[in-house]
Amino acid sequence: MPGRERRAPRDVPGTPELRAGLTPAQQAALPTLERFGWTLRFVRRPLFRDPVPVLFDQGGERWVVLEADGSLDEAPDFQLRR
Repeated sequence: MPGRERRAPRDVPGTPELRAGLTPAQQAALPTLERFGWTLRFVRRPLFRDPVPVLFDQGGERWVVLEADGSLDEAPDFQLRR
């Protein structure tokens, strides 16, 4: 059904709004990951918890979570809707 999607699409991934609230370690790791083809697509912001940045590879098939210390979690404990 067209028109069921209520979320507004982001035209430009990695905008300053996405990066706001990330830890200094996450902000330092992002440029390096972007050079290797990863793109910050969205940031989950669960209530009363730290933001969870989600990055996708160039093909858009593989995704990882950027942890607060700047490391990558390749097997996070949540699933994405497709």
